[in-house]
Order: sequence, then structure tokens, then C-alpha cells
Amino acid sequence: MERRGFLQTAGGALTAGAAIGQTRRPPSERIALGFIGVGTRGADGLLKAFLTLGDCDCLAVCDPFRDRREKWAQAVEETYGERKRSGAYRGCAAYHDFRELLARRDIDAVVIATPDHWHVPMAAAAARAGKDLYVEKPLGLTVKQDLAARRIIRESQVIFQYGTQQRNAPHIRFACEQVRAGNLGKIRSIEVWAPAGSPGGDPTPAPPPEGFDYQMWLGPAPEAPYSTDRCVGAGRYFIYDYSIGFLAGWGAHPLDVLDGALPEPAIPVEYEGLGALPQTGLFDTVTHWFVRCRFADGVVMNFTHGTDYTRIEGTAGWIGIGRARLEAHPQSLIAGYQGPIQGFPQTKAHCQDFLDAVRARKDPASPIESAVRSDLISQLSDIAIRTGRLIRWDPRTETVTGDETAARMCARPMRAPWTV
Repeated sequence: MERRGFLQTAGGALTAGAAIGQTRRPPSERIALGFIGVGTRGADGLLKAFLTLGDCDCLAVCDPFRDRREKWAQAVEETYGERKRSGAYRGCAAYHDFRELLARRDIDAVVIATPDHWHVPMAAAAARAGKDLYVEKPLGLTVKQDLAARRIIRESQVIFQYGTQQRNAPHIRFACEQVRAGNLGKIRSIEVWAPAGSPGGDPTPAPPPEGFDYQMWLGPAPEAPYSTDRCVGAGRYFIYDYSIGFLAGWGAHPLDVLDGALPEPAIPVEYEGLGALPQTGLFDTVTHWFVRCRFADGVVMNFTHGTDYTRIEGTAGWIGIGRARLEAHPQSLIAGYQGPIQGFPQTKAHCQDFLDAVRARKDPASPIESAVRSDLISQLSDIAIRTGRLIRWDPRTETVTGDETAARMCARPMRAPWTV
């Protein structure tokens, strides 16, 4: 399918057929990558990490900010300079429209590190185009988006890695293995903390900067006047049109640790709690919160703001897991661990795990099912806070029950012509 045909097929509806990308190169060759979103996380965090790995090539970058995409396309070419001069590297293209990147047959996988509201629409389009996926956390903007992403990714038979790098931190892997092995006995209670969000943001309208495609940045989000704090800095994390704040944006990390530790992965079936919402400024996501959750087997989990940390208690003791913490009582539960306890997630290891999974055609450390489970906890906690009511989740039908208003909050309209 040629580029023009792809764009006509994809259109705003992102319904590109799965024919693109289905003819894969043998695993012995280097995996060709495209990067969608090359801001702070996408470039400094992920692009730089993949550039250090010897079994992949970056062939394209995409961003609505012209200065970003041009800067990082040049940086990639300079990194591969020697190989380019020898003819072993094909060069790095820069795009402002992600559909043009997806239309390329020679790209095997994409790394998506855009603002949250674009994660699922772009992931769905990429999966339908036959591209394997590394998608930054959190996953979706709503419950319905999460469930749609899982269905589309599995139907398309593409590899998916969730960008929660703590899964591949050695001390976190070790701690999760102890819990899964049953060394805590029967689990009795769970505590999960994630850093608080922030109020603020100047809503004063301003003209978009030169070289910035603001309409592409907005995409499926509601029309709104441009302001610097909306698109640059913290705005993309704390404006409800684009995210649900650190409930998911940072909550994804400790909740993902929990999902990796549970012997039988599941999410709570009841959510009830309180949270603070800003009353002034541009930012309008939950800043501080306390949500009490109950699993189907009666285990209670408290999810609140604080230091990034997951604590699981059982009848035989407890284990506490953080980025730079590994604690337990009794100490014998973790006495067998002799490795480093690092304060930053293992980005490079997580990226290599993704490439290894692409070659082997098997799930990496953080597959789509895990991403959906942890993200749903954040989504349902946000609904409980905003309604002020007990929210009940039916794991069989994957719906909110007994509350029509809360059930409607599991989806949001998308600005035409975009849809999942």
C-alpha cells in the first residue's frame, strides 16, 4: 500500500488495514524503529536508550514540534555517522504526522511517548499497521480505551511492551518473585503510594509557536485555545482533557509492581475514596487522594499519594518495594538478594527486553494485559473520587455496575475525525 493510499484508508478513524508490516525481516537482522513523540521522555529517556543497543536502528522520528523532530533526527544521524558513511544505515526521517511514519513498510516497531490522550489511538493505528509497540505509561485516557487497546493488540498479533521500566529492575524482579512464590503466605493487605499531582497552569491564550502543529497535538482531545502551559511542561500531565494526572501517570509504576507480584493477577472490585481537585488555574486533575479498594477475595488495598512504593503484607510477613528501597519483615524474606538497589528504573534493560520479545515473538516483561490491569485501577479510582461514591467493578463483564453515571465516565467522546 503506497503512502497516499494508507493515509486515505487510515484517515481520522485510524483504521489502517493490517497488511502493512506483515512481511517481517528475519530475526537475524536489525529491528527498525520509529519514534512517535520525542519530547523529554521520548527522546532523552527512550530514544537515547535504544540508540545504545546494538540490534536496532532508528529510521524515523515524529513530533508536532518541528524543532524537536529536526533536532533528534539530526542527533540520530550523527550517532550512526560511521555506519551511514559506509552505506550500512538508511538515515532518519522526520515527520509531523504519525500516519506517514506508520505507512513505511520498512519500520518494524514504534515507540510511542506522546501525551497520554494519544497513547491508545496511536497504538491502535500502529497495531493495525502491523507494527510492534513500546508504549509509555499510562495506557489510556479511559476504561473503554484500555479495553479496546487490549483487543486490537491481541487481534493484530503484535508485540506490546508497557513503559513501566521498574519491571526490569533487578531488586524489583526479585521481590515480586518472592511474593509470587507464596513466601508471604496468604496476602492480607496491600498499600500503594504514588507522588501527588500539582495545581496551577496559566490558561492565558497565546498564538502557537512557529513550527508547531497544534491541531495535531490536540488530536482527539476537545478544541481549546493554545497556551504554553497546556502543551509544554507539566500541563500534559495535569489537564483532564489529556490525562487523569499522577493517579495514572505515576501510579502506573507502583501499581505495575503490584501486578507483577500478585500470584493471581487481578484488580479490585470495589473503589471508594476522596481526593483534592484544583479550584483555580489550568490544571484540573486529582492532586492528592486516598482510595480504599477491595479485591474479590476480600483483601483490602489502600491507594494514596506519597513516595513511589508498594507494600504487600501476608500471614508470614511483608515486603516493601520502591525504586531505591527493598524492605521486608522478617528480613529473611529478602536475604537472598545480593544485587544493586537502584533509584532509577532500568530503561535500557526494559528496551532490550522489548527487542528480544520482538525477535522471539513472545510477550515481554510488561504485556498488554498487565498494562490494562494497572491502568484500570487508576481509572476506577479517579471515577470514585470524582463521583464521591462506591464504585463496583464486575471483572467478568469488565463494566461498572449499579451506577449509570459512573459507567458513562468509563468513556469519553473523541474529537472528529479521530477515533479508536
